[in-house]
Amino acid sequence: MTEANLEKVCNPAEYEGRVYESTQSRFQPDSTANEMFSILMPPPNVTGNLHVGHALTYTIQDILIRYHRQRGCNTLWQPGVDHAGIATQLVVTKELESQGVDVQTLTRAEFIKKVWEWKNKSGSMIVEQLKELGCSIPWELSRFTMDNEFCKAVTKVFVALYKEGLIFRDKRLVNWDTKLETAVSDLEVQNREEPGTLWHIRYKLVDSDEYITVATTRPETIFGDSAIAVNPTDIRYKHLVGKSVIVPHTDRKITIVADEYVDIEKGTGCLKVTPAHDFNDFAIGKRHHLECISVIDKRGHMDGACIPDYLQGVYLKKARKLVLDKLKGDGLLVREEQIVHTVPYCDRSGSVIEPLLTDQWFVDAKALAVEAIKVVENGEIKFYPSKWVNTYFEWMRNIEPWCISRQIVWGHQIPAWYGPNGEVFVEESEETAIEQAAKCGISKDQLTRDPDVLDTWFSSGLWPFAALGWPDDTAFLKTYYPTTVLVTGFDIIFFWVARMIMMSVHFMKRVPFKDVYVHALVRDGAGQKMSKSKGNVIAPHDLMEEFGADALRLTLALLSVPGRDVKLSRDNVKINRNFLTKVWNAARFLQTKNIPAKCEIPDAATKGKVNNWIIAKFQKFQGEIDQNIQEYRFDYAARNIQSFLRNAYCDFFIEAVKLLDDDWTKAVALRVYAEYLRVAHPIIPLVTDHIAQSLGICDSLILGRPNEAIMKITTSDDDEAEVDEFVELLHRVRSAKQTDGAECSEYPELRKQLQSWQGELHQIAGIV
Repeated sequence: MTEANLEKVCNPAEYEGRVYESTQSRFQPDSTANEMFSILMPPPNVTGNLHVGHALTYTIQDILIRYHRQRGCNTLWQPGVDHAGIATQLVVTKELESQGVDVQTLTRAEFIKKVWEWKNKSGSMIVEQLKELGCSIPWELSRFTMDNEFCKAVTKVFVALYKEGLIFRDKRLVNWDTKLETAVSDLEVQNREEPGTLWHIRYKLVDSDEYITVATTRPETIFGDSAIAVNPTDIRYKHLVGKSVIVPHTDRKITIVADEYVDIEKGTGCLKVTPAHDFNDFAIGKRHHLECISVIDKRGHMDGACIPDYLQGVYLKKARKLVLDKLKGDGLLVREEQIVHTVPYCDRSGSVIEPLLTDQWFVDAKALAVEAIKVVENGEIKFYPSKWVNTYFEWMRNIEPWCISRQIVWGHQIPAWYGPNGEVFVEESEETAIEQAAKCGISKDQLTRDPDVLDTWFSSGLWPFAALGWPDDTAFLKTYYPTTVLVTGFDIIFFWVARMIMMSVHFMKRVPFKDVYVHALVRDGAGQKMSKSKGNVIAPHDLMEEFGADALRLTLALLSVPGRDVKLSRDNVKINRNFLTKVWNAARFLQTKNIPAKCEIPDAATKGKVNNWIIAKFQKFQGEIDQNIQEYRFDYAARNIQSFLRNAYCDFFIEAVKLLDDDWTKAVALRVYAEYLRVAHPIIPLVTDHIAQSLGICDSLILGRPNEAIMKITTSDDDEAEVDEFVELLHRVRSAKQTDGAECSEYPELRKQLQSWQGELHQIAGIV
């Protein structure tokens, strides 16, 4: 290895990419090591770009991986990319349409071929951006959730769960995107607060001239009403419970029921119950055995036997106006009330979500949740911070059937074949399905495969074991399962963490990971959630381009206080870039001293009080770093890195080296700095590796083992206390000088006290 003089100015653009490329070969796991440490990389979408949430997640994972790799662990950071069903299909559809291709004319096979072409050509930008962030990922081990082996695992799980009665097909209410014409998961629904209108509509009581007034934001769905609900404690309506009303503009009679869900203070206290088009109404309908009447089709148009002719096939927005005009004309519209209410949107298509009653495939999540709850209750899996365990339990103990089917093309096609009379054959291959159908007298030509694909979260729920080679009994699976820790955001505890635990415990009979570290949301410097509409989105790439990857990593680590949102701003990153300049300048100073790179601390070096002091400070610093990283306190670890270099090493010890200038002290200066680079490396890997190479310390700090010799040096507590006292006095002198200089009344006396110290400390007093 050749030493090289460091440039005067620290310019990350000149070395970060080169350092990363030169160290990639060292990212592989070491199968010869005894202790194992493994992390599963949350697979980013193949369509994705690195956003600040990703940057935080992957920075924390890389800190853990680099830390344990340095300690000689057999360390695996399993990478991969998710096929991201709906997101990818949308991207490819838009791409094809921009090329003048009518997607509707393509067969299923043709479209899937186009998706693969796009995937192989475009890949994932996020992979390149993760490299830019300095993530030490063994990319050659990467898995893709649509690879053949992964598909085999997905199919095996589906079939097994179906045959155990844990997957079933049913007609239930789901989130429906009328633009994409598919069910979507709760995670893909954005609830937005918007101004709206609450319309007060009169329903006539049967065999009476009386009316009951109902307030609703969905007047167009009155034709799907199955009941009117009131609170059983509401004295205004108690006498009406059990009676019937007529649905406006129809001759259909519905009953007034009592249900505690109804809010007495909201609207008129009367709720129209439309089970086929509202999740809360669906629950009321189940409790009271009400009919589910669909009046909206999958494209968002009015449709159904209960719909008047003038509304058949009319789009919802127009239908609402037509219904309101007729209600008003008939004197049934009492008044309009302006409100703010929540409207669900699909975050992929931007269209309003419609709760629709459709035939879908579901997982009996409640059954799978039983063991998944137990393993957290008994401490086999621990959450950090611990408060998130309550979020986990709350959701798992109230879990509903999980809709896993999607009406799109890109994804894992459901392995179910239907016979001519609705017979269902769920098997791992078409050949086996044909064999089973033949036993029922059904020929191959009579079978039709289910066109739906599985929810992306279904396949990603298998990630902990399928990514390691399951269902084959691979060496990777034996070695690295269960993994050590999962690092993720709180927003996917329900959608991903819980499902991985359920699937892993069911199929592997063991937990998928021992710890779950949950980080908070990354917001802008003012604490606002980042969004394109607000114009406050901070792109990690832009920050790295301006300040370097290490500055961003250090900033994210410093801000990752457990239980508190991360408030990221450009100024934060700039400040930490300036700190890295301090790290850089310390190295440049050492280069001027021409200290042999391989020098060791001689025994006699510890005789000096200042040398004793810096070694003692380093030993404590090393211990604090170990404790904080092992306890997932990355904010503390980042502060340790800053405070040791700034307060102990640069502000005092380097100044002492300048004045003492003996070989012993210079040797201590280089060895302590070299060890500092190793300790700081997991958080700021690129600058530390570049400096280590430039000083001739080593080719890379990636496998840098802790220096046991420096940790075993016995230092004097008395010497440390004496130098601490001297340093404190030195700071007071400096402060007085900087504040008022020679005019400060305290300055002469403080300076006199400083000069009174003996030996090497007297020499150092010359700093001021």
